Amino acid sequence: MTDNQRLSPGDPAPEFTLPDADGKDVSLSGYRGRKVIVYFYPAASTPGCTKQACDFRDNLADLEGAGIEVIGISPDKPAKLAKFRDNEKLTFPLLSDPDKSVLTAWGAFGEKTMYGKTVTGVIRSTFLVDEKGEIEVAQYNVRATGHVAKLRRDLSV
Repeated sequence: MTDNQRLSPGDPAPEFTLPDADGKDVSLSGYRGRKVIVYFYPAASTPGCTKQACDFRDNLADLEGAGIEVIGISPDKPAKLAKFRDNEKLTFPLLSDPDKSVLTAWGAFGEKTMYGKTVTGVIRSTFLVDEKGEIEVAQYNVRATGHVAKLRRDLSV
């Protein structure tokens, strides 16, 4: 696999419709007119992904106060997402992309380096999509810990 296409500020955000933890379809177009953080993570209920999701949860009121909503996307099936949401008391949508088509379209699936080895997998990534559906911020290979605090500083939230 070669380098996958990466998104940059100003690019149109690739549209998607994916099932949430309850199997209900959620579309990016449903957020038009509002800002939304779309973040991609490898696997629900793993230490890093749990830390990151809980950081978003703990900062959600401030983000929403600044007019920013949050969506998390992983390859996990809805049932696993529901368990993750319930266990961690997550209050934002978790979407299921088991065929990784949305992850790929956003440049969040492909080759990455893990423990010194090149592997293919989910690239932990975060995007801010503006009211018109364009990428405002694109961050790849983010760290699970401390990422939300840095994002808030970058966005002045």
